[in-house]
Amino acid sequence: MPNARATNDSTTDPELRSWVTVPARSDFPIQNLPFGAFREGAESAHLCIAIGDSVLDLWALARAGVLDGVAPDALALFCAPGLGPLLAAGRPVWRAARERLSGVLRAGDTTIADAGLERTLLDRSNVRLVLPFDVNDYVDFYSSLDHATNVGKIFRPNAPALSPNWRYLPVGYHGRAGTVVASGAPIVRPRGQIKSDDGPPVYAATNKLDFELEMGFVTGNGPAPPAGVSVSGARDVIFGAMLLNDWSARDVQAWENQPLGPFLSKSFATTVSPWIVSLDALEPFRVAGPRQDPPPLPHLAPAGDESYDVALEVLMTSAAMRERGLQPQRLSRSNFRTMYWSMAQQLAHASSNGASVRAGDLFGSGTISGSVREAYGCLLELTWGGTQPFELADGTMRTYLENGDEIVMRGWCEETPDRVHIGFGALSGGIVSCLH
Repeated sequence: MPNARATNDSTTDPELRSWVTVPARSDFPIQNLPFGAFREGAESAHLCIAIGDSVLDLWALARAGVLDGVAPDALALFCAPGLGPLLAAGRPVWRAARERLSGVLRAGDTTIADAGLERTLLDRSNVRLVLPFDVNDYVDFYSSLDHATNVGKIFRPNAPALSPNWRYLPVGYHGRAGTVVASGAPIVRPRGQIKSDDGPPVYAATNKLDFELEMGFVTGNGPAPPAGVSVSGARDVIFGAMLLNDWSARDVQAWENQPLGPFLSKSFATTVSPWIVSLDALEPFRVAGPRQDPPPLPHLAPAGDESYDVALEVLMTSAAMRERGLQPQRLSRSNFRTMYWSMAQQLAHASSNGASVRAGDLFGSGTISGSVREAYGCLLELTWGGTQPFELADGTMRTYLENGDEIVMRGWCEETPDRVHIGFGALSGGIVSCLH
């Protein structure tokens, strides 16, 4: 376990307590305060933060004046149906909002009670969490050394596992912003062109539907092009991080991947968790990443510790397991800190050619895999290209996902004597059959 990072930030003080009841080992103590959005009935979405088992309605707080002074246009920022205006407001406003919200939630503070706003604290199980921002652009990377090495061995057994460029830049591709969906949304089995060993391709439903365990990060506005975001300046542009599942159709991918890369095999759905955990909340868990060899070119050189110690796991159930009341089966357990390329390096690379970085851009880390089978972050690796099936608790075998299967991902930062447990909540998605 790495040493805790020393900070002077009172909002992450491990001794800090809230007047809101927070269960032991909750993902959402007062040191976290992740941002999200929820709906009640037919109303427009309201921004919120998570605290314990509750959500705090920021729309109601802003209308009551509790957030006045956080920004000149605080009412417009916090009464918007999504995080877009807040993302665009920039880091000083993000920081001021975090400090104000931490202050009014601390044990002994009576601001909310004095204003008669206790009803702004809602039971999280009684609200519907929704995608908290409009995704402007979506980029997915390929930044785990173990994952890239495994995929290379599976797809190119007689060639070097890594392409020559892999250790020099964060390989990535542009995805479809319009198919990013919130946790819980059903995933329709996609169709595409599939090539068998002999004969022409056919257009059919994928038989090799896969998940990919990833982290995503969300940005505010970056510098005006063509300046680009520097590695050292990335933390001023990155608003926060969330869990991400970039679903993949491996048989479609194998055919279309020649020579340009993923397209229809990835663009049908990407699921994100409902909560965005700020970099401020993650600061105590910032650690050094893996040694990079050869050293990156100067514009991608690390500017200190740029990785984060986030434990991750993937759980799975079949329809039969749920009907029989069987517990979810763990498929993978890994850690975000193993990623070869950091979020800061990914953002610096993505903007290094003058590309814009806008509020609401989403970047996926790429599949997060460790060095042992239990830490592999997708079924392609876990079943070694479908050649090593595994058994579920209901007695059925799997190589890839079947209709009725559900994947749940979780992420958290471990508690130590110097820092409290914080988490990202859960991301879930279930597979349903094609509609045509």
